[in-house]
Amino acid sequence: MNLLDVTLVDWSRAQFAMTAMYHWLFVPLTLGLGVIMSVMETFYVKTGKEEWKKAAQFWMTLFGINFAIGVATGIILEFEFGTNWSNYSWFVGDIFGAPLAIEAILAFFMEATFISIMFFGWKKVSKNFHLAATWLTVLGATISALWILVANAWMQYPVGMEFNPDTVRNEMIDFWSILLSPVALNKFCHTVLSGWVLSGLFVTGVSAWYLLKKREVDFALKSMKVGAVFGLFATLLIAWTGDGSAYNVAQRQPMKLAAMEGLYQGKTNVALVAIGVLNPAKKTFNDSIDPFLFKIQIPSMLSLLAQKDANAFVPGISNIIDGGYQTRNGVALSFLEKQTRGRAAIRSLASYQKAMIAKDSVHAKTYKAQLKENYPQFGYGYIDKAENLIPNVPLVFYSFHIMILLGFYFIALFALVLIFFKGKRIQNTKWLLWICIWSIPLGYIAGELGWAVAEVGRQPWAIQDVLPLNAAISNISSDSVKITFFLFLILFSALLLAEIRIMLKQIKKGPEAEH
Repeated sequence: MNLLDVTLVDWSRAQFAMTAMYHWLFVPLTLGLGVIMSVMETFYVKTGKEEWKKAAQFWMTLFGINFAIGVATGIILEFEFGTNWSNYSWFVGDIFGAPLAIEAILAFFMEATFISIMFFGWKKVSKNFHLAATWLTVLGATISALWILVANAWMQYPVGMEFNPDTVRNEMIDFWSILLSPVALNKFCHTVLSGWVLSGLFVTGVSAWYLLKKREVDFALKSMKVGAVFGLFATLLIAWTGDGSAYNVAQRQPMKLAAMEGLYQGKTNVALVAIGVLNPAKKTFNDSIDPFLFKIQIPSMLSLLAQKDANAFVPGISNIIDGGYQTRNGVALSFLEKQTRGRAAIRSLASYQKAMIAKDSVHAKTYKAQLKENYPQFGYGYIDKAENLIPNVPLVFYSFHIMILLGFYFIALFALVLIFFKGKRIQNTKWLLWICIWSIPLGYIAGELGWAVAEVGRQPWAIQDVLPLNAAISNISSDSVKITFFLFLILFSALLLAEIRIMLKQIKKGPEAEH
């Protein structure tokens, strides 16, 4: 690749990452806050107590503000697949486009149908019908997340497809294997739960602000208790799905796991790094420099998490590149072997196309068979050197470990809030209330770090092992991508500032404004 191509790839990656990061500032709060407001409205319908209605309406207003801006950023994100990644869209559009289409048809229509009833139907429909509309709105938002995450999971673990050399496209052959793949199911649960954790922090923190101001005390106490119980439930569940996520990564994306743990040389009984500081002098995968300046480890835990066996071998970055170790599918190929097979597949495709043009069916059949044999390594044919397979290790390592530490912090925080609730001391414990308020941004940070691990960790692949970024890019000017990058940055920043301002204004007004 020439310098211009590299610049184009980098700027396109930056633009997509920036759009996704802004989008994820809005989506998770929608996923969790919707459930919390629905639970509160359920309490209202069951008990008939107006204070639960007031609470549900207040959080519903904040849900609506966040929901509207999240939709705007999500639409732009999907358009970027066509503008910046057209080769990707052509190559796998038959598969990747299906869940996105289902999301638009099913989830958006479902949300659009019931959200108007939810916001404007309090006095126009019965209590039970309004409650159903609220839950169905939340269900629509969650289903929307499902299809987006199914598409993303397929990029991490491409299944249910077959390459058609006549159209040079991958075609779906098994919809259910895509929808029900272990990566898709786990990613959906883990990602939605991260939104629930954030929402628990948000509701707990906002309620803490009211208690500090000695305003709406009854509302704040009820909301804080619901938020803390909901948040603790979500954090405990997300720890379980996190274990499943680590196992899936170990089985299907070993390079990502190695980067997450800063593991360069694999071995058996591999310890898990609890806390560590990487050595900045470590520049390449094959030097003799220790990758860590400092680390605290849990013996054999990585082997246990990755292979469900404390004595199992876990490959490091060097092993993955050199190959030769045993996997569940046989002996791992080296990068050079994969590159050779990938280039053979590319040549076979070109020869097949020429044979078809010449109407040489005999040779076309031979080339097609060769292509099918080497297609599992097709993407490696576009990778020039082994170093390109290694993601940004410090970024992935620190993102992963900070996210994990924040997860344990959230469990402790929610548990502490509930303990103080039990003793009826929460409203007089100012230090804990301030901690709750300042913990809200940490929920956003944890979510963004999770996506950094998921997406940076699988570089250089647009589709794992099938299509690298340098082959997925559109043939456009890098200058046009730079211009739109800064335009979107300004637009999204303005939307974010507007949302923060509107939400703060609404919070200062308080729930009484809903009557």
